[in-house]
Amino acid sequence: MAGDFERDLGEQPVAKLMDSLGLKAHDLVAASTEQITHKMVARARKGRWLTPHVRRKILNALNRASGKTFELGDLFNY
Repeated sequence: MAGDFERDLGEQPVAKLMDSLGLKAHDLVAASTEQITHKMVARARKGRWLTPHVRRKILNALNRASGKTFELGDLFNY
């Protein structure tokens, strides 16, 4: 199919970061000041392609939940 690209990009670094910090999807949803869902976090962890806007929301939520400062490159390898 023309213009089609791979949407399943494999487990992302955000999954390992969340595991090492002891954070669950609910922790990110609860910490977020933006509208994110458990499904968005699950898709981020599994490596489904997310829009730049959603990736930024996940980053902001992880930073708030962890009290640390990560960059997008720390969470996603695409």
